Amino acid sequence: MRASECSDRSAPGNLPLELNAFVGRTAELARLAEALGQARLVTVTGMGGMGKSRLAARAAAHTRPRDGSWRVELASVRDPDLVAYALMEALTLTDQTSKPPLRLLLDHLAERQLLLVVDGFEHLVDACAALVGELLRHAPGLRVLAVGRRPLDVEGELLFPLAPLREGEAAELFTDRAAARVPGFTLDDGDRADVLELCRCLDGIPLAVELAAGRLSTLSPGQLLSRLDDRFRLLTGGGRDALPRHQTLRTAIGWSHELCTPEERLLWSRLSVFAGPFDLEAAEYVCSGDGLHADDVLDVLGELLAQSVLAREETTAGLRYRMLDTVRAYGADWLVAAGDASRLRRRHRDWYMGLATWCELDWFSPRQGEVAARVETELPNLRSALEYCLTEPGETHLGQYLAGSLWFYWVGCGRLAEGRHWLERGVELDSDRDQSRLKALWVLGYVAILQGDTVPAITALQECREEAERTDNPTAIAYAEHRTGCLALVGDDMARAETLLRSALDRYHEIGELNSNVLMAQVELAMALAFRGDLPGAVKLCEDVRRVCEDHGERWALAYALYVLAYEAQTAGDPGRARGLLEQSLDTGHAFHDLLGTVLAIELLALVTETEGDAAEAAVLQGAAARLWPSVGLPLFGSAYYNVPHERCEAGARRRLGDERYEECVRAGARLGREAAVARALREPGPRPLGAVPSPRGLPPDTRKPAVSPTSKGGETTG
Repeated sequence: MRASECSDRSAPGNLPLELNAFVGRTAELARLAEALGQARLVTVTGMGGMGKSRLAARAAAHTRPRDGSWRVELASVRDPDLVAYALMEALTLTDQTSKPPLRLLLDHLAERQLLLVVDGFEHLVDACAALVGELLRHAPGLRVLAVGRRPLDVEGELLFPLAPLREGEAAELFTDRAAARVPGFTLDDGDRADVLELCRCLDGIPLAVELAAGRLSTLSPGQLLSRLDDRFRLLTGGGRDALPRHQTLRTAIGWSHELCTPEERLLWSRLSVFAGPFDLEAAEYVCSGDGLHADDVLDVLGELLAQSVLAREETTAGLRYRMLDTVRAYGADWLVAAGDASRLRRRHRDWYMGLATWCELDWFSPRQGEVAARVETELPNLRSALEYCLTEPGETHLGQYLAGSLWFYWVGCGRLAEGRHWLERGVELDSDRDQSRLKALWVLGYVAILQGDTVPAITALQECREEAERTDNPTAIAYAEHRTGCLALVGDDMARAETLLRSALDRYHEIGELNSNVLMAQVELAMALAFRGDLPGAVKLCEDVRRVCEDHGERWALAYALYVLAYEAQTAGDPGRARGLLEQSLDTGHAFHDLLGTVLAIELLALVTETEGDAAEAAVLQGAAARLWPSVGLPLFGSAYYNVPHERCEAGARRRLGDERYEECVRAGARLGREAAVARALREPGPRPLGAVPSPRGLPPDTRKPAVSPTSKGGETTG
């Protein structure tokens, strides 16, 4: 069986498209389909390189449950506490509340019928088994197809051991991959015997076969076979009691390793430090030196790519390279053996510290959308850097700085729950750098406020303020005061909110601070003024924010300023102008995956729609907003002020429709997912990808590279 595409994009789910032919496994696919019909948990087991992931993806694509097939890749996840977050990410379940992730997953899966493909769980087996077991017990429509080197050992699990390819299928796979390297290659009588013998020596392991085919551009099948025999003797993996297949796979990878030049082997081992996709610039910085010049990395990397040691992939942030997990593990062993692992992890940490620093600065620029896409792509490596900093002695302050510097991603791109995870881990540890800890504290307070978690927010902000005053840190004082004012705003203490926010803005002005946080302080002050009846004052502040945003290409804070301007327009009796402003606000907020900005805009659009005379559609939008709020926090913050537009809309819609019809429309809106709700509110179909936030044209590309480490001035300027 051969095919070039795995998933049907018309069906819901996130299964990857296949980029080359799927060869063989016809019988296995049939048996796996039968197993999925018999059990709710099926685990495909086998050694690395056996093709488990490819087979599972193909089987999942043919299953077609009502709510789709969804794949979660856990190979790059190192912290057991992040398994649930990885599942949420794979299911596109964005949430900004303080609810436990298990509760959110259970709520999401309760009434759905879907297949979850859990891949690469071996290093997280306990956490993964506990989570999968809990989900299966409480979500009757869920089926799980697990993929790993060992069982999950969960009750009801049906094991599906995957054997090597049969000889004919292995030869067909070799021929297909060889033809991609050497155009026109076919399996003729001259080399058929050598290829069949080669596949037998490799035990039909797909990864080994593909690695062998990758060398056909320089060696004939006969030469491959003779060299392979030599490498078997030189590279036997494990002890005498190790399974032959384990030895064979290590031999296959080791043989490919031995065929590399010293520079290629050196780069292979150093690239193993990356936890996920990486770009050329990162490889050049992290892996160069001590035997490998930075100028040579490109050529050596190209050779590894040609030999299938690396794979390339296109992302929203541009071209990236990735190692197969088995290949990475092999390289990591060599890195440890060379005694260079600690140094490479520090260089990896330095690069991603620098990247986060530049991204924080670039967030306040026309490249804001690109920054969001970049951090999304780099998240596995940023997690690895955070883990290193928060576990290595003497590195805590850098972990606190890194978690704090990513505030714009946690807050602006719908990652509050994960951000809080790292921030809380950071502030629980002692460090000798007050500045880094203070930054982590005010960011933690900010995140907790948006989640509606008042007590932890107050605790973090009070500690930040007291320590900042003790150490005479005016920047941290300003941020602590700002976020305390934000807390007063959502807590309906408008007089206190105005006082604190004005004071914070004065402090920002005194220290020369100008970024998205400063603009948000103006927006929050404007909201407080609007709630107190000073609409002209609110408009003046937001128009100033709009001018600054246009000058700097800032989009995220602008969306909130447009919301306040729309609030004023609706209050002033101009629903047409309010709609135009809200549609701009919603479009931008949704593109950034900012759930708070999204649901606030939909709530106000519901009132605008009711004012325009379409009470039924207004009720539908209220229902859609009601479904979104649990993923954000307390609906409308529990604020009487923020709730006024909602109450007015509901009262008007009930008066026009009657209670029964109103409730029917609300229920219809509550059935809409986030994408559908936004499309309905904007009166246009289609989702917007994260990297699609519009930016002004005609600007030169950003050619700066991340700094090796954050400067004190850069850290202060960005809070």
